[in-house]
Amino acid sequence: MADSRTTSLILFSSLLQNQCAHWMSDLPETLWDESLCNLAIPGSHDSMTYCLDLNSPIKPSEKILNFLDHVIPCITRPEIYKWCRTQESSITEQLEAGIRFFDLRIAHKPNDTSDCLYFIHGIFTTVTVLEALKEFRLWLETHPKEVVILACRFFDAMNKQQHHELIQEMKNLFGSKICPKTSVELVSLRRLWELGCQVIISYDDSIAKDYPELWPGMPYWWADTYDPKLLVQYLETQKQVGRPDGFFVAGINLTEDWWYILTHLHSSLKRLTFPNYPYLSDWIKKQGPGPGKHCFNIIAGDFIGAGYLVPAVLALNNKLI
Repeated sequence: MADSRTTSLILFSSLLQNQCAHWMSDLPETLWDESLCNLAIPGSHDSMTYCLDLNSPIKPSEKILNFLDHVIPCITRPEIYKWCRTQESSITEQLEAGIRFFDLRIAHKPNDTSDCLYFIHGIFTTVTVLEALKEFRLWLETHPKEVVILACRFFDAMNKQQHHELIQEMKNLFGSKICPKTSVELVSLRRLWELGCQVIISYDDSIAKDYPELWPGMPYWWADTYDPKLLVQYLETQKQVGRPDGFFVAGINLTEDWWYILTHLHSSLKRLTFPNYPYLSDWIKKQGPGPGKHCFNIIAGDFIGAGYLVPAVLALNNKLI
């Protein structure tokens, strides 16, 4: 007769083969008291790029791209789109797939007289920040035991007033669902369920210190390379140095440079990523979550709809049982 540990492993493995929309509530009870920073959590890199607007302004600080867009827009725009688009799944689709960490890069459009904020990666999104936050809230209302980490970062062209207004919008939308900044050891699923908290907001700006609802920016290990072997080498080096205290992200996202783009004009970030996902997935399977120096927490990648990332990351939690 199988013992309780074996039964938990069987049940959790079955979960991975089926639905990931409720993976937190379906975790074995032995993991409910683990700090979230000790669990393996799947995340998406540049989460909102599934809705990039090909006709939007280009990020003002990208001087070269703005010049090329003025000279040869018919070439520049499509190239920006196919190299900046890191996701194809919507917010709800990512949540349903098991993603619980979202990389949200927020900006205000140049010469826009409205207070609307958008997401940005080279160009802006069609979806506003407020629309996205409402989509998160709607999904969480029907999944009361799931917890998301919203990492707001890379703020572009935003003044202090816009920061305050954005933070107030998040407070109004999520209310008591927000988990205030506290000792990370206390942030376990059981504790969050007792409090009715479902949202951890990381805000990578100094203004965050003025709000008890906001957590500081989370470290993101980024290799900045298009070579998967160099990416793994970088993460292994970081692992030997040791994990940061609290939440942190290991990015398995590949990154092109100008030389790579110029020598692969008929390619795209998707074509770069997909063939390398099995290799990266194999590396993920060899890692482990937990409080130890060499352990991982959040692992974020591109094109999560490919189906490699989430099962590989969630399976790591078996090692904690």
